[in-house]
Amino acid sequence: MNPTMIQFFHWYSNGDAQLYDEIKNSASYLKELGISAVWFPPAYKGAGGGYSVGYDPYDLYDLGEFDQKGTVPTKYGTKAQYLNSCKTLQKNGISVIVDVVLDHKAGGDEKEKFHAVKVNPENRQENLSEPFEIESYTQFTFPGRGEKYSNFKWDFQCFSGVDFAEGQEEGIYQIINDHGEGWEEMISDEKGNYDYLMFNDIDQRNPFVREELNNWGKWYHDQVHFDGVRLDAVKHQSPDFYKEWLYTLRANTGKNIFAVGEYWAPGEVNLLEEYIEATEGSMSLFDASLQQNFHDASLAGAEYDLRKIFDETLTLVNPLLSVTLVDNHDTQPLQELEAPVEKWFKPLAYALILLRKDGYPCVFYPDLFAAQYTDKDKEGNDQDIVLDKVEKIEELLKARKLFAYGDQRDYFEDANCLGWVREGDAEHNGCAVVLSNKDAYSKPMEIGTRYAGQTFYDFLGWFADKITIDENGWANFPVPAGNVSVWVPEN
Repeated sequence: MNPTMIQFFHWYSNGDAQLYDEIKNSASYLKELGISAVWFPPAYKGAGGGYSVGYDPYDLYDLGEFDQKGTVPTKYGTKAQYLNSCKTLQKNGISVIVDVVLDHKAGGDEKEKFHAVKVNPENRQENLSEPFEIESYTQFTFPGRGEKYSNFKWDFQCFSGVDFAEGQEEGIYQIINDHGEGWEEMISDEKGNYDYLMFNDIDQRNPFVREELNNWGKWYHDQVHFDGVRLDAVKHQSPDFYKEWLYTLRANTGKNIFAVGEYWAPGEVNLLEEYIEATEGSMSLFDASLQQNFHDASLAGAEYDLRKIFDETLTLVNPLLSVTLVDNHDTQPLQELEAPVEKWFKPLAYALILLRKDGYPCVFYPDLFAAQYTDKDKEGNDQDIVLDKVEKIEELLKARKLFAYGDQRDYFEDANCLGWVREGDAEHNGCAVVLSNKDAYSKPMEIGTRYAGQTFYDFLGWFADKITIDENGWANFPVPAGNVSVWVPEN
């Protein structure tokens, strides 16, 4: 079966310990649609306690088990609910992908004093001060957990920078510690050096930190028995660290654990290629450039040349390590990287990631289940957001599960109408896909002589009339204006 992942959360997912049960109760539905893997939100206790989305990690060993940060469960549920949800998915043949956030920690338990240098936020290589003593929350002692699972205590030697200094103005403070001068080396020179992202930046040059994070990776797997990892903010971490961490995790578990990293650099596929080379192909990456192309195409409408949709994308240059997506929690409305794909274009975008041979597609929770929420816009005003379920998303997923197999033949000669066929294989029939960002269209394509004389119907239900394949394996396949159609054999 074709692999398909779903990100089963978004930035505003319901709390009150409901999400894990929702995932568990959706297992059979996901299996029916052909979903083969579920990406969970970060499962450990965040600094925000029961309100934390999970990207402000406080205690990696607290999966909703200890009374810390004002709560025992995380926003999504207790450890018992989490493990139960994972087991239910795996019993249904669905892999578990966990979200791993090892760039930073937040919500330190105690302050300590140490020396640091204030740097320019727009060029972190430029010092704005001489070294001076500051005080910040860099001690993590985990009083609610004690030393269960690990006795490791974090202090300023474990971090390379902070954004809080008692009595000082807001800024970025580079810590002077014993584990290397300056920031860790990154792939790109954005902001001079983009090692620092937020909160207390973990210094992965510290050998004791690396040992602890390696130990935690094995511990986490022994608890959950996950099948894959989604690695947060790899853009801000040394590729050497994750190359070692993944090698150790796979060696310690005896499993070829899948990994996908978040290196968000739309339009800079060269940086993704450099990161893949530096990590020796040990992880896939999300195709941020393709997502940006979808966003741009959805805004431009008929002015967008669809033949360029895969230009400058990871899916084009390295399809085996590309994870494709239409939207995610960072691109959704009111988020910092906001770049949502317009509603009308989403069925086209999903056809482009679900029904073609290249890339590993990831479906976004609101696109399958819908969502609504309220947050502040950039002017500080409340804004209500409604995200509708993508039209025909279930049919597109089932088409991937049933028909998107075999050799692919592209018909990309028209700027406003793309088509391709999948010929099928020994176990599966194929399909013909046509999409248009302008007018209704009928595209002549060759599906193959194995289908000569057979009738095809529109799997999405736009057309009642059927099509007969001629003796040479050709037919004219229509598509509605600004939409997508999927044609499959009637038998």
